[in-house]
Amino acid sequence: MLVLITYDVNTEDAAGRRRLRRVAKQCVNYGQRVQNSVFECLLDPAQYKQLQAQLLAAIDPERDSLRFYQIGNKYQNKIEHFGVKASYEPEGVLMV
Repeated sequence: MLVLITYDVNTEDAAGRRRLRRVAKQCVNYGQRVQNSVFECLLDPAQYKQLQAQLLAAIDPERDSLRFYQIGNKYQNKIEHFGVKASYEPEGVLMV
């Protein structure tokens, strides 16, 4: 299923900047950054739960925000993209 992950990490101090790097690194391991703090991840249910647990452990729920949008398996008809940044194929090869 395609999952859209968005986050907002408070970076007013060094601990916040570390949390931001941890969250971004975990998201890069599972998907593609499509905007700052927004990732599209093609995940199976086990990967989804694993990534969710890792991200929840990385944030401070009193200062940070994390959202998961489950787009599903028929995501091709649910996404429209406009503008300069070219779209990518989530099921294609992901170079890390």
